[in-house]
Amino acid sequence: MKTWKKRMLAFLLVVVGVVPTSACAAPGEENQQGVARQLVKAEYPEMVQYPETDGFDVDMEAYNAWRTSLTARRPENKEYQNGIRQFYECTMQEFLADTEGKNKVYSPLNVYMALAMLAETTDGNSRQQILDLLGSKSIEELRNSASILWNANYCDDGTVTSLLASSVWLSESLHYNMETLKNLAEHYYASSFSGTMGSPEYNEMLQNWLNEQTGGLLEDQASQIEMDPLTVLGLATTVYFRAKWADEFNEANNTEEIFHTLSGDVTTEFMHQSGSDHYYWGENFSAISRPLENSGEMLLILPDEDVTAESLLSDKEVMDFIQAGASWENEKFLIVNQSVPKFDVVSDYSIVDGLQKLGITDVFDFGKSDFTPLTTDTEVALNQATHVARVMIDEEGCVAAAFTVMLACGAARPPEEKIDFVLNRPFMFVINGQDGQPLFVGIVNQPK
Repeated sequence: MKTWKKRMLAFLLVVVGVVPTSACAAPGEENQQGVARQLVKAEYPEMVQYPETDGFDVDMEAYNAWRTSLTARRPENKEYQNGIRQFYECTMQEFLADTEGKNKVYSPLNVYMALAMLAETTDGNSRQQILDLLGSKSIEELRNSASILWNANYCDDGTVTSLLASSVWLSESLHYNMETLKNLAEHYYASSFSGTMGSPEYNEMLQNWLNEQTGGLLEDQASQIEMDPLTVLGLATTVYFRAKWADEFNEANNTEEIFHTLSGDVTTEFMHQSGSDHYYWGENFSAISRPLENSGEMLLILPDEDVTAESLLSDKEVMDFIQAGASWENEKFLIVNQSVPKFDVVSDYSIVDGLQKLGITDVFDFGKSDFTPLTTDTEVALNQATHVARVMIDEEGCVAAAFTVMLACGAARPPEEKIDFVLNRPFMFVINGQDGQPLFVGIVNQPK
């Protein structure tokens, strides 16, 4: 009797739309705990490793192979950056504004990849709004841009750690379009999993995945990410970056000095270095570049005395400088005495309101969202979008990590046609057992 009640309850939940209609998941690999199946596994590119050296003895053949591989990963045609620049500018202004004197960190690359994946799972106006924000004219153009961007930034060659990862988390009660999952794996390097939404085991699996991909730097924040029983889709993207300064600071030169916060002065540890360097400036700022070994750089931008750091976000000249970098025209080669505070900043916030202000609205509305490229079993709408980022610098270099998790819940799709089914005449019934075989079969000619 208890089993019957449970089955009947599950049936009623499906009917009223609390849980999506039951579906058999496609076969896939089962993890060790049997918690979930891996439906599609993304294949990551192999990196040519930087050759190990014995003193000054370098294997030049291995070194040249590494150098050739590094050059090949850098895109020759940078037209894809045209649309991405507008995304960077408007999202930096939106997500880093209103700091209220607190630290705030944002990874444009990380959110871009998450939204690109979201576009792949949507269609119609839902997709178009995302394409508009990402600066792509079509899903094909977005796939190309995202793939170039991913490969240009992914590096695990023994000198620089710049790891990008993506994943898709599906409800086992959902039919899904395997073609879409394959596109996510091919163009966004996203592996797909299927499991029981709301279960502690499935949540732990997602949290562990986030921790593994971000070097454990965001463990506290990852532990707060949970999928509830009504979740039918989770999209997750991560970035983990670690690189040494090309010219490290000497810890012996560190001093305790005053840092002027908006709420008052505080004493903190500063690193110091002097030497010939490039010095940049604009109408409201000055800047230096800290090169990273075998990698990019960290731009350190100081607003003028009467200018707030937050106002730089909406300063077009600052945005132009960020894009121009070393080619910035206002530049001098000087002896620069650097005084840089060591810092460890982390932030954790919802980007739902920001995305809606930037024009992505339909995916949050059951009446307007279109997730048909992923599933037609149930209506789907995004109900969470969380971004977490952390950046640390010290004498040796820089370590940074970020993740974006977007969760969508489902509702039963209303039938397109209606029909009346009234048992007001003799009818047949069948009761099947657990193995699907009929236990009882009958004909009802009289209900009593």
